Amino acid sequence: MTPHFQDLGCIEYQEAYRLQIDLHDRVLNQQQPPTILLLEHPPVITISKRKAAKSHLLTAESHLQSLGIDVQPTDRGGDITYHGPGQLVAYPILPLAPLCLNIRRYIALLEDVLISILAQLNIPATRHEAGIGVWVEDRKIAAIGVRVKKWVSLHGIALNVTTNLDHYQHIVPCGLTQRVTSIQEILGHDTPTMSHIKEITRQTFQDALSNVPKSITP
Repeated sequence: MTPHFQDLGCIEYQEAYRLQIDLHDRVLNQQQPPTILLLEHPPVITISKRKAAKSHLLTAESHLQSLGIDVQPTDRGGDITYHGPGQLVAYPILPLAPLCLNIRRYIALLEDVLISILAQLNIPATRHEAGIGVWVEDRKIAAIGVRVKKWVSLHGIALNVTTNLDHYQHIVPCGLTQRVTSIQEILGHDTPTMSHIKEITRQTFQDALSNVPKSITP
């Protein structure tokens, strides 16, 4: 599978969600090739429908608004998370059946993509027993939250590049006590540009989707 990539720059969360829904219908009806959106969001905290997720918001929404941080509900999996400038978000709108991916294997593929991106930056990242996502030692550097509707995926991954990590103090990220990190925190002045990381991301996704083992069906 060769996906089409669309770079949206910095886009509001709800606007990107509406675009995802439109693309989902088009991909489902084979009116649009599989598409991966690459983007950043203005500061926003998203809260899933998981029962405990709202309790992991630590700051009143009125105060967050005064800080320029929006709060939005989301229908992805996972818990609560933060998006903001300097964080690379990728939303793959992919039909999973042709790739013989069930949800578990799809999440594993996203983790593999993130680990590979970071390896190309000489950052040794791994999975962690604490939960889904990608970690550098005991610090979470990338979050994953997906939804699969009629076997076409929505939502995706968020990789901290030069993200303002102070904004995470307003939540319990993903409901976990482990702290978060970013590429900038690890590499300092050697941090690549966002455009360079987007190019690595494009190539890594292309390689991963071209080499998915066709061993099971959803």
